[in-house]
Amino acid sequence: MKKIQKVVILGSSALKIGEAGEFDYSGSQAIKALKEEGIFTVLINPNIATIQTSEHLADKVYFLPVTAWFVEKIIEKEKPDGILLGFGGQTALNCGVELANKNVFVKHDIKVLGTQVSVIEETEDRQLFANKLAEIDVKVPRSVAVETVDDALKVAEQIGYPVMIRIAYALGGLGSGLCENGAEVRELASKAFSYTKQILVEEYLHGWKEVEYEVMRDSNDNCITVCNMENFDPMGIHTGESIVVAPSQTLTNHEYHKLREIAIRVIRHLGIVGECNIQYALDAKSDDYRVIEVNARLSRSSALASKATGYPLAFIAAKLALGHSLVDLKNAVTQTTMACFEPALDYIVVKIPRWDLKKFRMVSKQIGSSMKSVGEVMAIGRSFEETLQKALRMLEIGVDGLIGNEHITFGDLEAELKNPTDERVFAIPDALQQGMTVDEIHGLTNIDRWFLYKIENMFRTGEKLRVYAGGVCPRSALLAAKKVGFSDLQIARILHIGAREVAAMRKNYGIAPVVKQIDTLAAEYPARTNFLYLTYNGDENDLKDSKLKTVIVLGSGVYRIGSSVEFDWCCVNAVMTLKAMGYQTVMINYNPETVSTDYDECDRLYFEELTFETVADIYEKEEPIGILIAMGGQTPNNLALKFHEAGMTVLGTSPLKIDQAEDRHKFSSLLDTLGVDQPEWSELSSIDEAKAFAAKVEYPVLIRPSYVLSGSAMAVASNDRELEKFLGKAADISKAHPVVSSKF
Repeated sequence: MKKIQKVVILGSSALKIGEAGEFDYSGSQAIKALKEEGIFTVLINPNIATIQTSEHLADKVYFLPVTAWFVEKIIEKEKPDGILLGFGGQTALNCGVELANKNVFVKHDIKVLGTQVSVIEETEDRQLFANKLAEIDVKVPRSVAVETVDDALKVAEQIGYPVMIRIAYALGGLGSGLCENGAEVRELASKAFSYTKQILVEEYLHGWKEVEYEVMRDSNDNCITVCNMENFDPMGIHTGESIVVAPSQTLTNHEYHKLREIAIRVIRHLGIVGECNIQYALDAKSDDYRVIEVNARLSRSSALASKATGYPLAFIAAKLALGHSLVDLKNAVTQTTMACFEPALDYIVVKIPRWDLKKFRMVSKQIGSSMKSVGEVMAIGRSFEETLQKALRMLEIGVDGLIGNEHITFGDLEAELKNPTDERVFAIPDALQQGMTVDEIHGLTNIDRWFLYKIENMFRTGEKLRVYAGGVCPRSALLAAKKVGFSDLQIARILHIGAREVAAMRKNYGIAPVVKQIDTLAAEYPARTNFLYLTYNGDENDLKDSKLKTVIVLGSGVYRIGSSVEFDWCCVNAVMTLKAMGYQTVMINYNPETVSTDYDECDRLYFEELTFETVADIYEKEEPIGILIAMGGQTPNNLALKFHEAGMTVLGTSPLKIDQAEDRHKFSSLLDTLGVDQPEWSELSSIDEAKAFAAKVEYPVLIRPSYVLSGSAMAVASNDRELEKFLGKAADISKAHPVVSSKF
């Protein structure tokens, strides 16, 4: 075989639902792995906001579409020896299959590195996949591949309703869904056939658990499972739409090892080389299972698993694609363990998706087998309760945690529990408040009772706190609340006092979080990482004080509409510059899809909340020369004034000047002072004032809240009714700052 000297890497192109920043992370790691081997790298990716398209990574970047026509033209020009298809999501995979079918790789003598195209086809084509697994007696859902709507209806009748419809070569569950009757099959199948020539009609495994394993295999047939994850939600909800917990919490030892053995057997039989993800449906009542699918590529779950375990999945996968063996490679994160080991965790990780459904009118809030989420968060803690509440705050949707969100209400609680939406998790404590039992909630949701009992524990802790509202909260009650993830602000709302009073109270009691390191071997061997988290379920810090000049950089947090990978690019470049200047860098971010949360970007990485309480705790422990907030977008900007008031040093633009730009009243006043023309405006303190202003300048008027991202809650009102409606939304999203109206 000729030596590999030049390799083309296919990126994932534009960010889209189901394909976001996780492929910037995986592609960047692949480029680093190839460069370490002295290989010339050619990247094809038109997404200018990504880290992987930066000048310090790939040797050559083509900002061109990831399509067969363009890729072939680049191959003709560059004459590479090999190509990587597994690091750019479904876009790269589909492009690779098309190139192979056109004999482009044979024609130009290019080796597909890692998993071969024939294997990709066997995992993507639903019927081929079912046939392949039948060869080794591994169960898949009863299903039939069809190519017409009429055949879909016939098969659905034979299997029995309800049925699932899935399509091949799909991204984020596109075109899939649950069908209760023939009319729904006809509607969904008709839509699905607009994307593909083949769909799968399969049995619906109602109430079964969904479990995933991340698997690594090399060309010598060494195979390990790096991480297993369990969905909080049962089957029927896409794993990208579900709350996910790692490692699994409700599987028995028998179930865990049974699924692990099947995973290794399946991946070896398919012949995957590198990293992949296998998803199961598991019936805890009967010990029965089904393999739902195998992703023969890096995925969003891979990014989560990599950050959760401290195992550099993408980096090692790229090395395996070049022919290296798991037994020869070191784990680049720990530098003390080999790549051929399975991490053991002494902490819990919770992932929750972020939806932006409220930005769209008349869109369904129900979630299911097709992805709608635009990002995700990852929290780390020592208990499920602590970690879940952290993760919910990280979503930045205006909640303080799971408990005490009085602004979230449900008209029909049973319907909310039975038919999942983006807010179903908040309905569970509401149901407990109204007297429903764990068994009743389980009957409606099919969520495992273990999770529901943990939520009940949070609810009970909140009720015990409520007893001390208006009085003195004892140390034991405050510590119990902090251990199950209550924030200072959350406790303050329950006790009817200020968040600063709660912070002062806990410091007076000697209650403070400790810093823990992600340890991939559960303290059995010295295998440390620079991945850190805070917890109240510990007695001592894992880190010693640093004597170096330190700068804290705040990340952008969760991806959402208006804030995406572009801020990750800013953060990574800021960290690189600071390190070159001789500073120790500390990153605070909780988005597992990002490059900034990778093991080799900063000196210390806190997978933590971007809230004042958490950043202040880290600031106190790290004693930096200051905080850099300008790189992370709106989320850090919103904290600037609080940092200033607390005496924390903000590097760069003064928080007072940031406030002058963000506060609509102060900004408009500044323009008036400078004599800069602007539409006539007024700060609004009541609905009557708003109507009077609108009458004066005549409709339409523009409603402009302060400190918001991408025009959130900004709207043009054309009459009094719209004005009242839009003002309500603006007041909700900008509670602490003025809302301004101006002539549109």
